[in-house]
Amino acid sequence: MYKYDEIDQRLVDERVAQYRDQTRRYLAGELSEEEFRPLRLQNGLYIQRHAPMLRIAVPYGMLSSKQLHKLADITHKYDRNYGHFSTRQNLQLNWPKLEEIPDILAELATVEMHAIQTSGNCIRNITTDQFAGVAPDEVVDPRAMAEVMRQWSTFHPEFALLPRKFKIAVSGTKEDRAVVQMHDVGMEFYLDGNKKVAIKVWVGGGLGRTPILGAVIREHLEWQHALTYCEAIIRVYNLHGRRDNSYKARIKILVKALGIDEFRSQVEAEWAHLKDAPNTITEAELARVAKHFEAMPYAALPAHDASFDAAIASNPAFANWAKRSLHAHKTAGYRAVTLSLKPHGKAPGDATSEQMHVVADLAEQYSFGELRVSHEQNLILADVKLSDLFAVWEKARANGLATPNIGLLTDIICCPGGDFCSLANAKSIPIAEAIQMQFDNLDYLHDIGDIELNISGCMNACGHHHIGHIGILGVDKDGSEWYQVSIGGSQGNNASIGSVIGPSFSAEEMPAVVQKLIDVYIKERTPEELFIDTARRLGVAPFKAYVYAKDEVVA
Repeated sequence: MYKYDEIDQRLVDERVAQYRDQTRRYLAGELSEEEFRPLRLQNGLYIQRHAPMLRIAVPYGMLSSKQLHKLADITHKYDRNYGHFSTRQNLQLNWPKLEEIPDILAELATVEMHAIQTSGNCIRNITTDQFAGVAPDEVVDPRAMAEVMRQWSTFHPEFALLPRKFKIAVSGTKEDRAVVQMHDVGMEFYLDGNKKVAIKVWVGGGLGRTPILGAVIREHLEWQHALTYCEAIIRVYNLHGRRDNSYKARIKILVKALGIDEFRSQVEAEWAHLKDAPNTITEAELARVAKHFEAMPYAALPAHDASFDAAIASNPAFANWAKRSLHAHKTAGYRAVTLSLKPHGKAPGDATSEQMHVVADLAEQYSFGELRVSHEQNLILADVKLSDLFAVWEKARANGLATPNIGLLTDIICCPGGDFCSLANAKSIPIAEAIQMQFDNLDYLHDIGDIELNISGCMNACGHHHIGHIGILGVDKDGSEWYQVSIGGSQGNNASIGSVIGPSFSAEEMPAVVQKLIDVYIKERTPEELFIDTARRLGVAPFKAYVYAKDEVVA
């Protein structure tokens, strides 16, 4: 993974010193709350419902074991012994003390980490596929480009105060796992007819109050122009984006208002001045960065391992875990492993300090000292030998990290919601926990099959509820917490926005509502259909009819 050079380290160290003085002046009364607010936001610090919240950047979801050990130490020393991994592959601390934030940032800097641009109206953390570099369906490894874009966007003076936050995702696989269509800019890398790396560029995606899937602004962009074309897009947005209404300030609103053809025309006109400017990426620069992402020193291994096969045959619990948690690897004899942060009855995405140390140890011992964070809020060991998988499972299971529910109903994506967030209309975590407990039979979950359930506590959609096969949105109704349900959302190549099934429900009703949705699916599905297939085939009507029916049983 990328290692800081002298310039990187100096920038981060200087930012720590700068923010330390800004915090000192605020606490001394020399800066007002209004003056301090943009300064803390530039360093990832929010003031939440009960305490400050610090969002720590994890660029394109990659961590070293040393970094995760440091995050574990920080959560133990400065927080309440846990952290929350978010849908942007970052880590959030929910209980730090404002006066100790500079000390946290200083500790992060010792392991090449920071909290810069994790909040505010700027270019946020760039995300990608959690299996980048190892996925068998990968055409182009996007990590080097993600790093180039990170360096370009960090402290970019022209884009430090955009109309609203700006999110970019990059992907280089046949099956999109980075949800490029729901980002302000999505970049899909591929090989063109001449076997040259090219980019399909999406623009204007986003969830929130007005969920919109992005539109293709350019089918073929030479990779050298990734930065200049992004710059042209953001310049047009910076010029015309709404600043008078925060709800209408995202680029998706501008693209929709102008239409993709007019927006493209303006971007192309702007790009004409930038196309061969200094931000054009050279082969030498990409090669410099790409060296940090060269293939690991894999051993020459057979495609099968006798000890792994024997463990699968003799241990049903291990076999169930392997079925859900192991992923194909482009190198023979290896697998990628997803460690579940979704044990039943626990807040999705949370990991204790002790668990972080365990995962860091596993990465150090079995996965070349690296790990990944997924936007589904789980952790991944990308490079584990088949012969080591049983040992990994045993240690993961002993530490609550091996729930075999990856991709199943209880692998819930969930924002912190009203338990923490001052913007939330309703709590998210208790709803997730109640649904997990409703569906605590793993055999039943496996029978239901792959299904994505996403929960957001407000319209900001941090839980990505719009693209869940089942989406749950917390809403305020006369001062009470209620929940709106949608079905039919999906990520991937065939992404879609879910449709609301009807009036909202109370918190107490939610587990039964989800159960009824599953009952309809089980009754109506064909043998080969997953929930999303049945929902798309039937539409909302039969699900709505049963959920709102009184005392009716599906035969």
